[in-house]
Amino acid sequence: MANDKVSIHGAWASRWVFILAATGSAVGLGNIWKFPYMTGMYGGGAFVAMYLLCIVLVGVPIMLAETLIGRRGRQSPVNAMKSLALEAGASRHWSLAALVGLVAALLILSFYSVVAGWSLDYIIGMGRGDFRGISAEGAGAAFGGLTSDPWRLTLWHSLFMLVTAIVIGKGVVAGLERSLRIMMPLLFVLLLVLLGYSLTTGHFMQGFDFLFHFDPSKVQDGILAAMGHAFFTLSVGVGSIMVYGSYMPKKASIGSTVIAVGLLDTLVALTAGLALFPIVFAAGLEPGGGPGLMFVTLPIAFGTIAFGQIVGLVFFVLVAIAAWSSSISMLEPAVAYFVERSGRSRALVTGMLALFCWVVGMGTVLSFNIGAEAKFFVFAEDGFHLYQWGAEGGRNFFDSIDYLTSRILLPLGGLAFALFAGWAMNREAVRDELAIKSPLLFNLLYWLVRVVAPVGVLIVFIAELSK
Repeated sequence: MANDKVSIHGAWASRWVFILAATGSAVGLGNIWKFPYMTGMYGGGAFVAMYLLCIVLVGVPIMLAETLIGRRGRQSPVNAMKSLALEAGASRHWSLAALVGLVAALLILSFYSVVAGWSLDYIIGMGRGDFRGISAEGAGAAFGGLTSDPWRLTLWHSLFMLVTAIVIGKGVVAGLERSLRIMMPLLFVLLLVLLGYSLTTGHFMQGFDFLFHFDPSKVQDGILAAMGHAFFTLSVGVGSIMVYGSYMPKKASIGSTVIAVGLLDTLVALTAGLALFPIVFAAGLEPGGGPGLMFVTLPIAFGTIAFGQIVGLVFFVLVAIAAWSSSISMLEPAVAYFVERSGRSRALVTGMLALFCWVVGMGTVLSFNIGAEAKFFVFAEDGFHLYQWGAEGGRNFFDSIDYLTSRILLPLGGLAFALFAGWAMNREAVRDELAIKSPLLFNLLYWLVRVVAPVGVLIVFIAELSK
């Protein structure tokens, strides 16, 4: 069942460009501020082993499903799922899952742009030497000063959204591929520079032990965390990988390519931990996770250690690149869809969608300062309120969008994509795209996509809702 379709948007020059693109989509802020800390907290090497198992059972099968749907359909995720559903005699309403994923990606980009913009502010601050000899109180005050200033946040949010739109507006080859060919190798080089510096701190083995001590007793506490991160880290569930798959050469092996992306994503996260935690320990600080690690703890460390200003500058440039490569993958599915639907130029569609994300992102900007008291989804004694100013319960705008996307829409999207590839698509179409000669290996992968990965995503979904 040959498939000779070609995407109207262009195509990657080789499978390695897809690997760079998909890895760029997967490698984001979570690889730097979340995964290394989770590894240290949940059993070190034992957690890594559990995480890799979850990658194999949950993350890779769903990435596999998205990639093969995209390459088979050679269109935006919405139209790819619609055409493949009709080809298989299934309901065209399967495409609604991709449409929801498209909306989720835009919503995520709206707040991701704001948070990523913080790294741009810190690049300037680090370059000026603002963090030399800074105290814990000073670092906390500096971060608080940034988030409490809506004008500074708006500036960096606008700039980050602009550079994201510029890449997407230039097209698949001139924009995405050309940028990723520079961006991703530079990210790897900067990460290796940081790792090399960490080797000179005298605390490398302390950082190594924090990450890789083998403590099976803590793994049980980290099973859900490993499964959840295995799903979220690969950037599946919103159609980004699907649209990248639509630009993938037909001769490229989907299986080996997706596995390479999973391994690279994990390698980057672990290398980030090995590069950062020795610096934290060298400054006499305690390791942590989340934004506090990146924007409070590490600036203190950079202000203390030798050559800290240079090392800190390299680090925040790396963070900005990681965020940038992820953000372009969030905008591309919607741009591809609306170009196909409207026939308008890519530049115009990109500009309109970027403006939409910018406007929604202003809600996140204000969530940290003058709009912090605006609460949504409030359960009070007098009943449920969609919105209420100054309520004790509820979530601010940023937390509400984050909760809706990461805990509801992403897991549901990943579940729908796996079910579509495993149950709605023609089995022979799946076999043709995967091009696996061994019947045993094909049946194993097909079973992972049809059964194991959906069950894993359901577990993640229920666990996230219960938080």
